[in-house]
Amino acid sequence: MTPLLLIAADLAAISILTFGLYLRQHRRRDLVVSYLGMNVGVMAVAAALSGSAAGVGLGLGLFGVLSIIRLRSTELAQHEVAYYFSALALGLIAGLGIDPVWLPLALMGMILLVMFVGDHSRVLPAYRHQTVILDRAIAVDEELYARLEEVVHGKVHSATVQELDLVNDRTIVDVRYAYLPAAVSPGSAFGRPPAEVRMFEPAVAVPAPGNAPTMPAGLGADQVHAPAGAA
Repeated sequence: MTPLLLIAADLAAISILTFGLYLRQHRRRDLVVSYLGMNVGVMAVAAALSGSAAGVGLGLGLFGVLSIIRLRSTELAQHEVAYYFSALALGLIAGLGIDPVWLPLALMGMILLVMFVGDHSRVLPAYRHQTVILDRAIAVDEELYARLEEVVHGKVHSATVQELDLVNDRTIVDVRYAYLPAAVSPGSAFGRPPAEVRMFEPAVAVPAPGNAPTMPAGLGADQVHAPAGAA
């Protein structure tokens, strides 16, 4: 009964981790398939090896091998790496069948709770990370930070210059900052009010020849001369 209970607990935990936490926050379908397949595969292998004397050692070795292969095959963001290892950990905990039975259940719940809190949108919501390409080469830190804060609309905490191109006049910077729109000054490039809209009067239609006398510029209505030969 205990193995079945742990299998059911693992399936419920990976479903919560994948669909309830990751997919709802990040909307990347390919990693959903990866998390589900990796978790169930690791759980099955760990459960099969748990009866042997070297089960724990083989399970940890499998954990390391799969991690190296997966992390070298594609580029993952840091939060995706966290979800990836959580999925592996859930599978190993359920497959190894640790006694007493409440211990693996508690460990699974702890992993889910940590991921929920750590990846919640209300935890440090203003903190961002971007690679910014500036349209001029800036070598002075004070000037660089001032320009970055104007661009990202916030308080820059760290800025690492990845490339200072003096030939093409550009700077590539890795920026970590807190997004604070209210910190943008009204005179900055992004706080400037919209440009004034100029209103143009429509052009005056010129009457067709022979319909009405033309009025030269600067003459009043009483100074209009009739065409030659008129009565």
